Amino acid sequence: MSPALHISVPTTHISTPGDSKPFTVYQIVLQLPLRKHELQKRYTDFVNLHTVLVQQTNLPPPESLPAKSWLRRTVSNPALTENRRKALEQYLRAIIEADDARWRSSSAWRTFLNLPSGNVAIGTNGSLTEAPANTRPGSSGPVTDPNQWLDVHRELKSQIQVARQQLKQREAATTAQAQHALAADAKACLVRAATSIAQLDDGLKAISSASRGDEAGWGGASKLGDGEIRRRRDLIGAARKEVEGLEGVLKSMATKAALSPSSASSGAVATAADKEGLWKGTSAAKPSGRVLGGPPKETRRTRELDNTGVLQLQKQIMHEQDEDVMTLGKTVAKLKDMGIMINEELAIQNEMLGVIDQDVDRVQGKVNVARRRIQEIR
Repeated sequence: MSPALHISVPTTHISTPGDSKPFTVYQIVLQLPLRKHELQKRYTDFVNLHTVLVQQTNLPPPESLPAKSWLRRTVSNPALTENRRKALEQYLRAIIEADDARWRSSSAWRTFLNLPSGNVAIGTNGSLTEAPANTRPGSSGPVTDPNQWLDVHRELKSQIQVARQQLKQREAATTAQAQHALAADAKACLVRAATSIAQLDDGLKAISSASRGDEAGWGGASKLGDGEIRRRRDLIGAARKEVEGLEGVLKSMATKAALSPSSASSGAVATAADKEGLWKGTSAAKPSGRVLGGPPKETRRTRELDNTGVLQLQKQIMHEQDEDVMTLGKTVAKLKDMGIMINEELAIQNEMLGVIDQDVDRVQGKVNVARRRIQEIR
């Protein structure tokens, strides 16, 4: 499920530039589960957005823009400011919640909210979804936005996990139709995963070139540190190995099904007669006791179980371990996102500390000048 997007206009403030009249600034907040983007827009920006939306879609948005007041100004009228803030918030939410996606899929809307110009658009009910094919620059192009790169990588991991689950279900299927359908679905997931890997690889090359200052022709690619680029390159390598391994498993399943006439005729897994046939013609009869490759170490859970019971217990334990690994993976992903956010916050704090240091140096210089003048007066 795509992450829910909440958009609001919570506050306003008055901006007083030195060479023009004061004006009201509206703060727009886009809240995602792990990120929050804040923008500041004037009422004129909303008017320009409305005009371009009508030009690009040939249809006005579902909510009307609050009218401009010629006799009153929001700078000196708090009541008018609050009413306009609520109206502008309702205007933005109406575009997001509309069933028609033409307004939120336009380039003017993405530019107004500073959204990436790639395959991202705001879907119905406030969700970030893939933009329609006729509104995005290229459906198979590289992902050059660092934040969008992480989103595509999370989707890639989800595709690999779905393919793995479908292969497990295919192995346990009891009919040829179910096996064929699950194998086709797994193959489709692996093809999409391979396409995502190619997009991520090309996008990372563009980001790396931008970080080195090369003229690679990928306009708009953001810069990343060398350590982060190496980490993302390792992620691509790990994903590529997983996809290749799952493709090998799928091919082996197909080969096994083609070479097994009994399975092809019955369309199911090996029957009891097939299992009994494995022991015919051998020097040793099928053992009646439990055979685990050596003297088993009994435990409280396995003491009263036979071979079938031990096998079922092992499958149950492996299933629990898989669930634990999935939970651990989700936790690690959240910690990674938190680490990225902490890194961004530290960078901002370092910039603020640098500004404070400059202010301290400037004030200290003024104090020194004042002390010298006091000494001269004395």
